[in-house]
Parts: sequence; C-alpha cells; structure tokens
Amino acid sequence: MKQESATPALTLAASSFAALGSEQRLLVLRTLVRAGTEGLNIGTLGERTGVTGSTLTHHLKLLASAGLVKQEKQGRSTICAAVAYEEVQALANFLLTECCADAIEGCTEHNHG
Repeated sequence: MKQESATPALTLAASSFAALGSEQRLLVLRTLVRAGTEGLNIGTLGERTGVTGSTLTHHLKLLASAGLVKQEKQGRSTICAAVAYEEVQALANFLLTECCADAIEGCTEHNHG
C-alpha cells in the first residue's frame, strides 16, 4: 500500500501535532479549551496548569505558531484563548478522514464522523 506523500494538509497537521508533542503544551491547550471562547489570562492559565513564567510563555508561543492558540492584549492583561474550535476539530478530523479506507471489510465498529 502506497503512503500519501507530503501535501500541504499533511505538513500543516504534522506541525500542529508537533506543537502538541509536550504534555505541558497539551495541558495548556486542554485548559484553554475548557475555559471556552472567553479564554484565560496568563496568571489564571498558569495557576490552573502549574506552568508559569517563561516556560508558559514558550509553550504559548509554540501553540500560537501552530495556529492552535491566540493571544490578545486587553488593557494590562494578556488574554489567551483556544483558537477557533473549528481548527482544533479540523486537526482531529485529519486523522479520521480516511478511517477504514483500506479495510478489507466495511467498518461498522465506530462512527466515522
């Protein structure tokens, strides 16, 4: 079976998944997703995740570069919010778009979205 060569979608997905390749970054993103569209300020995000200071800043920079998190200045606070949930959903869907495509028998064991 021939594997798909690198396409822009594959390259983008790989970059996004690489940004999630740290337990702390994954925790930061999950915490922001839980916070909803209003997001969290840096201090609250640090308290909830236990990741603070320059380490948190570094993780946020990587997540923002991958398009998974956006940061916005509001007055004296920096608010962090999970990027449009559609982007996170698209990343998850990337894995499932061809689910069971090469299965010998049709798959009925799970929902294909």
